[in-house]
Amino acid sequence: MGTITQNSELLFLYDAKMCNPNGDPDDENRPRFDPDRERCLVSDVRLKRYIRDYLEEKGHTIYVTKAEGVVQATDRIKQVLGKDDVSGADLPALLARLIDVRLFGATMPIKGAKKGEGEAVNLTGPVQFAWGYSLNRVQMVDSVTISSQFATREQAGQGTFGKDYRIYYALIGFHGVISARRAQAMLARADGNEAAATSDADIELLDEAMVNAIPLAATRSKIGQYPRLYLRVVFTDGETFAGDPREDLTVNPDQNLRSVKELTLDLTALGGRLVRFKERIARVLVFQDADLRTTAAGREVKAAGWLAELLGADKVKTIERT
Repeated sequence: MGTITQNSELLFLYDAKMCNPNGDPDDENRPRFDPDRERCLVSDVRLKRYIRDYLEEKGHTIYVTKAEGVVQATDRIKQVLGKDDVSGADLPALLARLIDVRLFGATMPIKGAKKGEGEAVNLTGPVQFAWGYSLNRVQMVDSVTISSQFATREQAGQGTFGKDYRIYYALIGFHGVISARRAQAMLARADGNEAAATSDADIELLDEAMVNAIPLAATRSKIGQYPRLYLRVVFTDGETFAGDPREDLTVNPDQNLRSVKELTLDLTALGGRLVRFKERIARVLVFQDADLRTTAAGREVKAAGWLAELLGADKVKTIERT
């Protein structure tokens, strides 16, 4: 598969129940929150971490790892290439090995061949996400104090205490784009080496990660999160984007929720947006969790069948979780 030549737009919904979707380290690790709108927030960095971890567990080499201790970027590059003498000529080989850089980009401190020379290679990846936010109004759980019986050497015999912050329930939406222009720019930086630029195979791995990664990343604070809906709209060209689809979604009811089974997601306005771009849509890939109820124009629908009615069955492909 060659370098991508068509733009895509992504809609990803997952829910978080009695957990902390994205703690803010500058605020006692409280869930990120917009108090004015009562919306839970999740950074794009958090979502990319789920994807990176999934791809690494599948055997792919990752640039931005969660290795123990602090690893300098220059040291990581040497690890990947298996040599100490690294220059700009090694960029294609690095990109061919690092799937997360091909997807998301990175700043890579690659030094020149002569002493004192150097440059930071800045690559903007084709795949980018806006911050996620909850489509419903979210309530915080009253915090509780948690303790650990283990102490540092300086605190011997004392243990430690902290707060456990969680939310009751959030249906969180992410909007993402895949830019063919960015992929072609990466191909140019790699001197035309197709293995070093974002390919259709890379994007298929992204699709797989989107619908599988989050439940596999369960920890004490992250258990209770599941993917509910994923759409990837593939356009016919490298110029078109349709805009943020989250603006077209309505959750009913939108407050006092505790479970996905207590809500309905209305897709009516999203259908209007897609119809406006129908002639420039090549296909749509769809995943819908069985527990998510969706409606359009006053009737209950399944997203895949509804999209087939709007765009044609030949343009719709379903994705299943592995």
